Amino acid sequence: MTSLFFLVFLFSSLLTPNVDASPIYIEALSKSLLFFHGQRSGPLPTDQQFSWRASSGLSDGSSANVDLVGGYYTEGDNVKHNFPMAFTTTMLSWSTLEYGEQMGTELQNALVNIRWATDYLLKCATATPEKLYVGVGDPNADHKCWERPEDMDTPRTVYSVSPSNPGSDVAAETAAALAAASMVFREVDSEYSLLLLATAKNVMQFAIQYRGSYSDSLSSSVCPFYCSYSGYKDELMWGAAWLLKATDDSNYKNFIQSLGGGDQTDIFNWDNKYAGAYVLLSQQALVNNDNTFDQYKQEAESFICKILPNTPSSSTSYTPGGLMYNYKLPQSNLQHVTAITFLLTTYAKYMKATQHTFNCGNSVNIVPDTLISLSKQQVDYILGENPAKMSYMVGYGTSFPMRIHHRGSSIPSQPHFSCADGLQFLNTSNPNPNILTGAIVGGPNEKDAYADNREDFIQSEPTTYINAPFVGPLAYFASGGSA
Repeated sequence: MTSLFFLVFLFSSLLTPNVDASPIYIEALSKSLLFFHGQRSGPLPTDQQFSWRASSGLSDGSSANVDLVGGYYTEGDNVKHNFPMAFTTTMLSWSTLEYGEQMGTELQNALVNIRWATDYLLKCATATPEKLYVGVGDPNADHKCWERPEDMDTPRTVYSVSPSNPGSDVAAETAAALAAASMVFREVDSEYSLLLLATAKNVMQFAIQYRGSYSDSLSSSVCPFYCSYSGYKDELMWGAAWLLKATDDSNYKNFIQSLGGGDQTDIFNWDNKYAGAYVLLSQQALVNNDNTFDQYKQEAESFICKILPNTPSSSTSYTPGGLMYNYKLPQSNLQHVTAITFLLTTYAKYMKATQHTFNCGNSVNIVPDTLISLSKQQVDYILGENPAKMSYMVGYGTSFPMRIHHRGSSIPSQPHFSCADGLQFLNTSNPNPNILTGAIVGGPNEKDAYADNREDFIQSEPTTYINAPFVGPLAYFASGGSA
């Protein structure tokens, strides 16, 4: 950790990949981080890379007399959903903590992207005592329109949770994001890091003290868009795990243990955090030799055994071309692929550091390269090594999606198009006029087919939480990681 941020500015221009590394990963890493410029809300800085974007959402929060300007639009629309945005921030931070040394010149860009989110999340957590703001923009009204964020005229409704209307899930995820980011900035900006950590502790205490799901408190404002389908226990475990890592305070360890076991899962995404918590906590057992965390190591390996093909407990489907496919939650399938790929790569890293192996209930010994091989297969598939010979990252490779489900990308920057006027750009078969470089779309179907149809949001919509977990594996392979 010390070498990572102490040397960030000295080494930022010295990325020298291993001779076995392919430069495609370096390019993909750069573009995966550039994507976030296209999702920015608020006043855009001079380093803004997409000229077709402009400042937007400049009065966000005014209806509640607070400043909630900033943050990211979650996907292809103009709403700021804090639940997935906080998960995005946590995963960008985890990617940077694990793989920052492999990012080279892109490390500074990762820090900028994280801070764009945490500046906003800090506002949400501190604007009003005993209240956490959890989103801006009426999703029901927004989904009836097709307009650029710069032109939006839909209500910028503000949503919050409080002691009387709790939201342990979104609060604990916000705490996780702030705690993870506090470690990212610890040696770069210590004052900012302390602010992030202090706020994370307060928000986590709020999540613990006032139990309840934000889906119950906010109902149709967050459902079915970003309902907390898995409940809030996974976020309580996840948030406490991050605060334990950031503080080494045994109170968080005791709290995690008081929660008991979690779900036996084969999912990891913005809603279900159990697998992420297991892998994060397993580091305590594997790397720090703390056998009181062996339970989570076993849970992490049980999860991995469900992901790997050809194990007795495998429950993960794969397309004919080799892509993980979640039949239970097929919308934006690549969100599961990138998030699970991050966990596989990271657990393999912990295994390599400790020369650890395990088995999945049969005679086959699982070694780190078993996980790395599967990770690389998923990364390469997304970048174009698939039956369609298409990259699912916009602007990468010679063939990539041209009709993504994204308002700003699909509507010309001039002139102004209102709510209904913009629908012509949703319905046209013409390619998008603005290229959202680095955006990863929802991806192909279970037969490896992709229609490149803007109206098919399941396949064609990019999201921040698809991109964020992909940053870590890309950094790993960019630096010469191999099976």
